[in-house]
Amino acid sequence: MPAGKLYLLPVPLGDDANPKDVLPETVARSIEFIDHYIVENEKTARKFIKAILPTKKQPDLKLSVLNKHTLASEHIAFIQPCIEGKNIGLMSEAGCPGVADPGAAIVKLAHEKGIQVVPLVGPSSILLAMMASGMNGQSFAFNGYLPIDKGDKKAALKNFEKLSQEKSQSQIFIETPFRNNRLLDDLLVLLQPSTHLCIAADITLPTELIKTRTVAQWKKEQPDLHNRPAIFIVHRF
Repeated sequence: MPAGKLYLLPVPLGDDANPKDVLPETVARSIEFIDHYIVENEKTARKFIKAILPTKKQPDLKLSVLNKHTLASEHIAFIQPCIEGKNIGLMSEAGCPGVADPGAAIVKLAHEKGIQVVPLVGPSSILLAMMASGMNGQSFAFNGYLPIDKGDKKAALKNFEKLSQEKSQSQIFIETPFRNNRLLDDLLVLLQPSTHLCIAADITLPTELIKTRTVAQWKKEQPDLHNRPAIFIVHRF
């Protein structure tokens, strides 16, 4: 029996986004024939499936939960349906699975087991922010979450600024949303006044904010980013 395929299913970047506005029809068509899913949160995954394909029968869905508490030893059981010839859909909580997302471990395992991986088109906050920033899209680095320790965070930010200038490379990073305002305070203190900073918050949502300004300009008009998913990009030209 041939193995099933692992479909990487993008989801909207926030609850206020209409799935049909930000996702191509191929996502709904794929969900129509997939009953097995690997998700970060069962409740929100079911809500998304119902929103994009109301005709899908919820009792038919078989969901495995993959999050920071999931043991690596459980991963093989998650992809067992693929090994048995069934298709599986992998979802992130927001955006594209496998990018800044625990689903990357499942994708890696699928390749090791010879399972075909099928990525579907959808919104990535990282790429959308980069596209809209006006910074160097030829060379950029995504650095993930910042360190929690104050000293380590300061060193990381100063290093990003230095790398951006030395390599002419845009430096992208994120923070836990409830720490965003504190991070912005740090950025405006630690970075050089002429360094460019792009803030991209609530991407694709009605409250979307995407602006690139110098640090000096941001100091004059500082947005409230509390609990708003945001991408930060630094580039010192």
